[in-house]
Amino acid sequence: MGNNDTGNKFGKEGFIETLLKVVNSSGLPAQVEIAGNEVHLAIPKEKVAELGAHLCREQGFELIQLLGNDEREINGHFALYYVFAQNHEGLVALVKIVVPEGEPSFPSLTPVVPAAHWYEREIRDFFGLEPKGHPDIRRLALHKDWPKGLFPLRKDFKLRTEVPRTGGKFTFSRVEGEGVMQIPVGPIHAGIIEPGHFRFSAVGENVLNLEARFFYTHRGMEKTAEGKTPRQGVLLAERICGACSFSHSSAYCLAVEKLSGTVIPRRAEFIRTVGLELERLYNHIGDVGNICAGVGFAFGTMHGARLKEEMQHLNETVFGSRFLRGINTPGGVRRDLKAEDARLILDTLERVEREFRELTEILLTTESYLDRVQGTGILRPEIARALHAVGPAARAAGIGRDARRDLPHLVYQSLEFKVPVYAEGDVLSRVKVRIDETFESIGLIRQALKLMPPGELRVLLGELPPYGYAVGITESARGENVHFVMAGPDGTVFRHMVRSASYCNWAVVPSTVPGNIVPDFPLINKSFELCYSCLDR
Repeated sequence: MGNNDTGNKFGKEGFIETLLKVVNSSGLPAQVEIAGNEVHLAIPKEKVAELGAHLCREQGFELIQLLGNDEREINGHFALYYVFAQNHEGLVALVKIVVPEGEPSFPSLTPVVPAAHWYEREIRDFFGLEPKGHPDIRRLALHKDWPKGLFPLRKDFKLRTEVPRTGGKFTFSRVEGEGVMQIPVGPIHAGIIEPGHFRFSAVGENVLNLEARFFYTHRGMEKTAEGKTPRQGVLLAERICGACSFSHSSAYCLAVEKLSGTVIPRRAEFIRTVGLELERLYNHIGDVGNICAGVGFAFGTMHGARLKEEMQHLNETVFGSRFLRGINTPGGVRRDLKAEDARLILDTLERVEREFRELTEILLTTESYLDRVQGTGILRPEIARALHAVGPAARAAGIGRDARRDLPHLVYQSLEFKVPVYAEGDVLSRVKVRIDETFESIGLIRQALKLMPPGELRVLLGELPPYGYAVGITESARGENVHFVMAGPDGTVFRHMVRSASYCNWAVVPSTVPGNIVPDFPLINKSFELCYSCLDR
């Protein structure tokens, strides 16, 4: 089966034994608890860099999430949670450190695990905790005109606070030399897209450096989640990103269900799996067409848009939402798939598969198209690994990571599929990964509809343990999404932190542009197909 290719072991004894070996071999004092398929470790903050380096360098773990939390009302301290995953064994380790209010600093993990770089800057912005030893302590999520000493994710910051603007300018790195120009693009763009600023240093059209600036329209969704019921939290989760609504709501529900010890009906697991793959399909098909717009190949753009529209119309007909909203609920799903729905899905997939195959055969044999995408915007594998690139971007750079196989959830372990991997890391490879995954997703849906058992759609959610926490992980069209959920004392959400695929991949985009020409940037950017909304959560 597709999910067994890496030899995942989910026996509880093997899981505990492997993680205890990691802790014991590090020689660090730690408190260890087992929670389902997660291991929770609490260690002194002075040891976090040492343990992080040991997990990532010696044991094959990767940092997939890092968040701060204001727990002063619980124990008088702040806390940081580091989420590590080891794909070869399917292990997830959550490492907690305590940061006293009187000593608001912690050792930076970035020098030994570069993937921590954005997380730590965000924690500094939102909680006022200083990452000692971080190589770049400029603001990230808060801009320079945000008042000093005001930290929006502390519990004593009120959601409706009117924040005065203080002025200030973000500093960019400059490339000096004869003929070097600064070319600013954004944050206001031509078209209906969200704001992001890109600063090119170029000689003529040749790009020497690109620096990007995001987080212009932060929405305060994680603050809004505080005090919400688990069911209310779904409404927020599925609005983090329009293109990945179902993936986000699924990850959130998986976290809440794991936290409450709720086992959802098998039929609900199959329906969620079908929903995830339908979401991947309309995104991948649309992205392949949209990349054509970056080279002015209108034929591909129009056909991609047409097929994407057909898939979204199918979503609306079958599930009542083009973006697959309103389906997930903690404890299962709210919509069933009837026999006529399954027939419509299969008929539509047969037609879309045939027409998408014809489209991609034309693309991959058109020299003018290949000339623009081949060798353009290369993501080097060492950068992809260091910054934890995910999804098609990582798989196009030789990193065979896919949460559906490596951190199995729902019914993926029962289905056959392959994870396509290419080594070149260029635009063409990112297109090929999406093409291959489109056909794999069609196969997954066919299998799921054939194997789907009868049964209930949902069960009552179990009680959430006060201040217990868990993570839910799904593989969206852009890559893995990770949702951390901590319960409050009254069964509501105390902390909900979302780490989207775009959060990881935006950080690697600037590395792929130098060495190309300025007109290549729209093409490179489209080949990652990232979203600003996932950052401005």
